[in-house]
Amino acid sequence: MIEELFDRLPKRRGWQPVLPGNRTGAFGNFRLVRAAQSHDIPWMTKFDLRRQDCIRAMSRLADASVDLVVTSPPYNLGIRYGQYSDRQDRRSYLGWCGDWARQIRRVLKSNGSFFLNIGAAPSNPMLPHEIVMTLREFLVLQNTIHWIKSIAIDTNEGKTDARHPHLNPLIAPPGRDPNPDAERRVRVEGGLKTFGHFKPINSPRFLNDCHEYVFHFTKSGCVELNKLALGVPYQDKSNIARWSHTRGKDLRCRGNTWFVPYETIQSREKERPHPATFPVQLAEWCIKLHGASRVRSMLDPFLGIGNSAVAAQGCGVKKFIGFEIDDAYLAEAKRRIVNARGLGSRK
Repeated sequence: MIEELFDRLPKRRGWQPVLPGNRTGAFGNFRLVRAAQSHDIPWMTKFDLRRQDCIRAMSRLADASVDLVVTSPPYNLGIRYGQYSDRQDRRSYLGWCGDWARQIRRVLKSNGSFFLNIGAAPSNPMLPHEIVMTLREFLVLQNTIHWIKSIAIDTNEGKTDARHPHLNPLIAPPGRDPNPDAERRVRVEGGLKTFGHFKPINSPRFLNDCHEYVFHFTKSGCVELNKLALGVPYQDKSNIARWSHTRGKDLRCRGNTWFVPYETIQSREKERPHPATFPVQLAEWCIKLHGASRVRSMLDPFLGIGNSAVAAQGCGVKKFIGFEIDDAYLAEAKRRIVNARGLGSRK
């Protein structure tokens, strides 16, 4: 009865779902309680979370039933998960990737998007690209996004000379238009500044790895995106009138380089009890880029501790499906969903 009435529940400000787990580990029933504080939650997200192997679980989903997939599978880099061995031979691992990719293609709608977060390691730098080559049998790579976790910027204010003209916002590099547009200008504020977090690599041969990939796949390569949902204002406001594609708006495409740092935490065991997860904000940006209003059903076949589920709740996704084989991670995902307080949560 609750399931039948779900679509008729009032979309009211300041209400949130309470999600009791059942014996199968799925969230099937919901009730509404008044939140301690009011938040703008477009509607209540219906969660279907299962402790189940993702390939077997996806095989039971209907064809073309999912609008958006946001996930990050094990990287096969020897990471110590709770219930999963992250050490397969290369051929077996890539074959397994093909198995779950085949199911994702089947359940994804023709205008759906699949955002795949993959990292690498100095000992295995080609892994992300090998996965892409495996998945192209089933899907089209439409965009490659670089998730920047940490960055250092040396602005050198007052030290620009002929050897470093690119650091001066008022001087054009040799051979360039002396009146460059805003896309080429750099606003300098002096000093060496670092932002974000990274895991140091203790080796004289390899650089610290401060980024990962987010590969955007679709079935056709022709899915339109809501690029301005992540838009940023122009630095040079004269471009608004100069360029017709702005349509008078002070907003441009952010591009394919996303700086999304991890939150600073005091205890990984208590605050981020998973060895390889992405921030809630990264999943939120994927939802918004595809178009949050178009996402009625979202899937994460490798749920982990549920950051994609928290993002779905914050963005007002109507239905979220997640699969996870580890009891502890699934329990943590459920806890995070209950504790999330609408938009802006970064737990």
